[in-house]
Amino acid sequence: MRRLLAALCAAAVVLAAGTAAAHGYGAGDVRVRHPWTRPTPPGATVAAGYLEIRNSGRTPDRLTGASSPAAAAVEMHVMTREGDVVKMREVQSIEVPGRQRFALDPKGSHLMLTGLKKPLAKGDRVPLVLRFERAGEIKVELEVQAADSRRAHH
Repeated sequence: MRRLLAALCAAAVVLAAGTAAAHGYGAGDVRVRHPWTRPTPPGATVAAGYLEIRNSGRTPDRLTGASSPAAAAVEMHVMTREGDVVKMREVQSIEVPGRQRFALDPKGSHLMLTGLKKPLAKGDRVPLVLRFERAGEIKVELEVQAADSRRAHH
């Protein structure tokens, strides 16, 4: 009975660790939280990715690129306002100041996965590698959430 209880406790610890890893990733002073995307319709070749980057260090860091085996390319897009017009533009990097966060969300800046190799379905996980100037590479998974989901994570 003790062995069974010990095995169940060990399994619970492993399961909890895996669940936590699915929502928070990091290297150095940089943490990436709640990476997600939405399902795509059949034939779609693009999808947007969202997440939050937190820099707990005093020194700024910079997201310099991203890639995914699920797409031909991953671009970084930011939203800018010019008068009454909001425009989306591709950027080569995104700075995350020290002791601050930068959110990539549906109402603003985001990652654009282009040349998708297959449609994204609810429940899928899309591997993504983020490259930072100081923190290096951080491997994450975008959780594909329902199109009508109001939450950025579960």
